[in-house]
Amino acid sequence: MLLESQLNLIQDIQADHLFDPSSKYSYEEYIQKTTQYIVGFLNKDNFYSGESSSTLKQRIEESASTTETQLTIDEALQEVKELYLDHTISFHNPNYVAHLNCPVLLPAIVGDLIASSVNTAVETWDQSTSATFIEQEIIRWISAQMRFPTSSDGVFTSGGTQSNFMALLMARDHYAFTHYGLNIKQNGWSDVVSRFRFFCSEKAHFSIQKNAALLGMGYDAVIPVATDTAMKMQPDVLVQAIEKEKQSGNIPIAIVATAGTTDYGSFDPLETISKIAKEYDIWFHVDGAYGGCYVLTDTHNHLFEGIKHADSVTIDFHKTFFQPVCSSAFLAKNKQHFQYVSYYADYLNPIENRDPEHPDLIEKSIQTTRRFDALKLWFTLKITGTKTISAFLEKVHYLALELYYSIKDDIYFEVAHKPELSTLVFRYTALGVTDDKVHDTINLYIKNTLFKTGQASVASTKLNDVIYLKFTLLNPKSTIDDVLNIIQMIKKTGSDYKTIN
Repeated sequence: MLLESQLNLIQDIQADHLFDPSSKYSYEEYIQKTTQYIVGFLNKDNFYSGESSSTLKQRIEESASTTETQLTIDEALQEVKELYLDHTISFHNPNYVAHLNCPVLLPAIVGDLIASSVNTAVETWDQSTSATFIEQEIIRWISAQMRFPTSSDGVFTSGGTQSNFMALLMARDHYAFTHYGLNIKQNGWSDVVSRFRFFCSEKAHFSIQKNAALLGMGYDAVIPVATDTAMKMQPDVLVQAIEKEKQSGNIPIAIVATAGTTDYGSFDPLETISKIAKEYDIWFHVDGAYGGCYVLTDTHNHLFEGIKHADSVTIDFHKTFFQPVCSSAFLAKNKQHFQYVSYYADYLNPIENRDPEHPDLIEKSIQTTRRFDALKLWFTLKITGTKTISAFLEKVHYLALELYYSIKDDIYFEVAHKPELSTLVFRYTALGVTDDKVHDTINLYIKNTLFKTGQASVASTKLNDVIYLKFTLLNPKSTIDDVLNIIQMIKKTGSDYKTIN
């Protein structure tokens, strides 16, 4: 009797908290009230409140200690506002130019809301039904943009790092099987694999080395190749590196080219590199996490000419297609290569039930439970369209170029490169100072001061062991006046450092 009364009490209290027909009016109320708080977030003037980390940590710890207290929706939203919304980073703010975080499109938000509310899991057909076909159609669309044949396939992932992981895994397992008859997925490691080598630009994303380590091959399995003054991989140096590894008894198995490096937005020469990969009969992967969406533009489409020769491609829609995270895809030219990540579980997707008419997307994914991330992209394509997205991308590219021409001759700045996408790397140089270590200190002071005061968020990186600042421009509404305003902040803060010290 006691147990029954407890269950009845819990049911009475929590009935409206579950998303089902009985709570539809509560759902509507929650969404309407939440929307007002999000609108308030949009009205913030600064990209960040400037609140100290110690204060934020203390407030959140205090709140966490009272989790047994049941709040109303209004009380909970007010608390979220005070702990999160008032202090979180506003990527849409024109003074945020730090990382590859884009403002998001309204259709994408609607798609994300629907996907989160319905909570479709897309790993098997009997959980997702039509959602499976929507993801597959999005994959077919982007594969066609990459000049891939109809025999290609792909899957949504959590981001570029996971997509690159799948590329290295496929390259390794495919080479091991086709050249040595090794089934690594079934039998595990073999000594010959320790001699496998990947090649990528020295400016490639860190996930190449990280993933090589996660695969058990180690950082040293990745051979960095020098870049030219435009930060592009040098094909002749690539060939020399491959030959050197062969002479050392190692085995080249894959080349990773980058279509839009994280720091410089540079494109490796895909066409030439694809020929090198073909000559050596090794895997050719293109990491287009940053620049991949530029395939839709008139300004950059020609840079993708060689991508049709790739064995696999990474593309992040949450970087340059204005999607909420996560929205990323991994594409393989030959759909059969997904066999290297497939597994058949009796309780989930037994192999005897395999049916092309009712596909289980888990066969292509290293994740099991997976959100319906394709829906927000579907909404974006239907409502916003590719022509508008293309215009947005070209806008931020030209903005980066305009900024480059505005400061390249300024005596207070040293510019590292001419933008190929929408990033600009440069550093503040104090007059009369020649010591790079001093300039490193000043530039870090500028970056940290602007962030802590909530004035602007600027990233930093290193070039030849020297610290530079970096603008990543992904907001189509930003103007040259907006970014030049940040430049003035940098000048003033750099001047203040000299005065203070």
